Amino acid sequence: MKLGARILKTGFAITIALYIADLIGLGAATYAGIAAAFAIQPNIYRSFQTMLEQIYANIFGVGIGAMVVFGLGNDPIVIGFTIIIVIALCTYFKMNENTIALAIIAVLAVMETTEMLLFHFAGVRFSALTLGILSAFMVNMLFLPPKYELRLFKSIDQITSDILQWLRISTRHLSDDPALRTEIDRIETEIRHIDHTYLLFSEERMYFRKTRMPKMRKLIIFRQMINTSKKSLATLNAFHQYDDKVENIPKEFQNVLVDELDKIIYSHERLLLSAMGKIKKNPTKSIEEITDPDIPHLVETLIHVYEQDDKDRLSLLPLASRLMEYHKEILHLQRILNSYQRFHEHLDFNFKKKRRKILPYP
Repeated sequence: MKLGARILKTGFAITIALYIADLIGLGAATYAGIAAAFAIQPNIYRSFQTMLEQIYANIFGVGIGAMVVFGLGNDPIVIGFTIIIVIALCTYFKMNENTIALAIIAVLAVMETTEMLLFHFAGVRFSALTLGILSAFMVNMLFLPPKYELRLFKSIDQITSDILQWLRISTRHLSDDPALRTEIDRIETEIRHIDHTYLLFSEERMYFRKTRMPKMRKLIIFRQMINTSKKSLATLNAFHQYDDKVENIPKEFQNVLVDELDKIIYSHERLLLSAMGKIKKNPTKSIEEITDPDIPHLVETLIHVYEQDDKDRLSLLPLASRLMEYHKEILHLQRILNSYQRFHEHLDFNFKKKRRKILPYP
């Protein structure tokens, strides 16, 4: 079992909330722990947004609950009706499920039977819930801050390597069909996780221009890396779908297809390795000179494979289309990386302790 940062932070937030509640003599320490558990978020920006949202929900729950108890009592039917009102109010303000759950807890906490003065009792419950929310926010701020830049780099590198490995195998008709289908499904799931990580990274706020502009440039590069990986997966899907047709085309056309696709794969790999600073500087050759696949010629070749048979002539057009789109995204990524290196050479990605320039070509 893997203990992630969010699991650890949840435990720490609950512990801190309980300790502080006990230290200041707050009678409802359990509610502080519950609120802390609901308030933990994956990044600081969401934590701040959630803190504000949950404090508002806490006010709604405690305030409405106290007024209803004061006017109508705490009969179960009254409590249920009050919860409906609070849920409707939270939904109107587009609060998330965790926040709505906390508002319900606030209503139940205030409307339970007690011999204390109502507003004193409500104040204690409100303070306990707010303490839990603030404890979670402080833990999110100070303890194990997320490193989404590092996670994005590693995830993109790993998933792209898997896709390109399967592409090489598929073009040579060596892949096992069920195994490839399983891998494609897994990769699609991983790419959705990468999209989510990218969203979390994009939500992190930079409050100084010196750090904000480099962050925006990195977001552009990460977005293009992800798009390129998606196109490579689409190409793999196309080869999987049209494997039988490709296997039946003349051998010389198969060889051209394999050679050109190998060049595309090599281009993609080289761009990623360059971005991570894993390739030596080479002043005599550029990426364009080393890996420039002739995709338009390849597409034309695929279209004319069945030139003698009009019925099948365009059967490989979807595969050709995927290759064109993939090549287009690689060229776009190449332009972005070259531009970044040319105009922002002093900036680099923080993906390992020994930092290197993004693209070590002149």
